[in-house]
This record gives sequence, structure tokens and C-alpha cells, in this order.
Amino acid sequence: MIGLRAPVAAGTFYEAEKDKLIMQIESCFKHKFGPKSLQKREFITLVSPHAGYMYSGPVAAWGFSRISKYNFIILGPNHHGIGPTFSVMKESVWKTPLGEVAIDNIMAEKLVKKCNFLEYDVLAHEYEHSIEVQLPFLQYRFGSDFKFVPISVLNQFADEDFLEKCRVVGKAIGEVLKKEKGWKIIASSDFSHYISQENAKKIDKKLIKTIEKLDEEKFFENIRKGDASVCGFGPIAIAIVASKELGAKKGELLCYKTSGDITQDFTSVVGYASIIIF
Repeated sequence: MIGLRAPVAAGTFYEAEKDKLIMQIESCFKHKFGPKSLQKREFITLVSPHAGYMYSGPVAAWGFSRISKYNFIILGPNHHGIGPTFSVMKESVWKTPLGEVAIDNIMAEKLVKKCNFLEYDVLAHEYEHSIEVQLPFLQYRFGSDFKFVPISVLNQFADEDFLEKCRVVGKAIGEVLKKEKGWKIIASSDFSHYISQENAKKIDKKLIKTIEKLDEEKFFENIRKGDASVCGFGPIAIAIVASKELGAKKGELLCYKTSGDITQDFTSVVGYASIIIF
């Protein structure tokens, strides 16, 4: 039986009413920090922020202004600590104010069969916003005529083997997608959290460079050695490895801003980046 997942971020991270949400998304594209226009570009993976649209929406709009219609593997961090390390959901339709989008059960089954680290779990996704907030942007562009597979990642700071586990998951995703047409990857993540604008830009610039170079080893090293507080470092590492498995050569930063650029409070900011890997 297919279950319906009601939105948990509507009314907080984005507008809860359809018309208001459409206006909000359109304002993200038209914002002074937004892309202003749609310019399609082919790429394998998008790294996209997941904060409230009023803060990160203009940055997110950059990636969604370049994206073409596909189905999507969407990787997001598990902020609530509920469920397995790598949680896949299937047999569900996710609802937002813009409509309902179905999970592709066949693709979910292929991924779980390919990788033992991936487990079916509903609770990991029940209260999590990081994957959900990507859907209204996709629905704005393509309606609900696409499918997706959500993978929630519980970052394990103390696990010395976590990077290797991410590599195994990423390689498995890449190997499955090699045999499938019409699929792309989205990694949901914000960057530095609640530090000064100056420090956030310095730390995030280094991290973004490692993503552009598709160097998950250096990316993890910078996370562990520095004061980096990237909530989606697991999803990003998985996406880098999967992208390389699919033939990616490099990444490119489309836009980077902080919450301070929106609020003008530069004492405690969160960093947002839209990055494509192609």
C-alpha cells in the first residue's frame, strides 16, 4: 500500500499555500542574488541548500534554473538522529503545496539490493526537511511529472570508516545509474553554521574548492580539521563519488551567499552554495 507523506516544512521553510509558494519561488529567481533567468545546462549532480527559502532560496534557484527534467536521487542529512545511517524510503508519495510526487520503488529496490549499507526506513524521513525542500523547486519547474528516491544520511562524526561507507554508497549509486537513463543526483546541504561572515566565507571557500575538484578525501579532511559545520557532508561525499563513477570530471560553483547577505547581520551566519558537477 502506498503511503502519503505530508509536508513537514510547509509554513516554516516555505509558504504553505500554493499561490503564495509559487510567488515565493518566483521571487527567489528574480531576487538580486538569484539567477534571473532559466539557462538549461547538462550536469550529473547538483549540491543545493535546504534552509528557509527566505534565506537560501535565491542561491538554490541557481541550480534549479540550470536543471533539466529528469528523475532524481535526492540525498539529504538526517538532522534528527532517527533511523539507520543510510535510510531509503519507498512505497510513498510525498505531498507539497504544489502537488504530489511519487517515489520510484523499482529504483529504490535496485539501490538497496546493490548496497548493503542502504536500509529501508520511514522514521528517518518523517520529520526531516532537507530532502523535502528540494521538491517544490522541482515541481515549479516540471510539475509533478517526475519520480525520486530519497536517501537520508545520518552523519557519523566519530566513525573513522564513515568516509569509506559513503564511498561504498556513492559507488553503488553510480553503478546503478550507469545502467539507467533519465536520472540525476541532488545533494542537499548548507555550509557553515552560526559563525561570522568572514570566517564562514574563508572556511566554505576551501570546502567548495575540494568539491569542484571532486576530492572527497580532502573535503572530509577539511571537515574534520577545521571548524566546518557542513550539515550535509555525508550526502556531498556520496554525490562526489557517484558522480565520478558516472564520468564526472569537475564541479563548478554557481552561487555562494550567506544568511548575512540577506539579513545584513554578519555576526552569525549560515553559508549556502549551489554547485553543479558535470
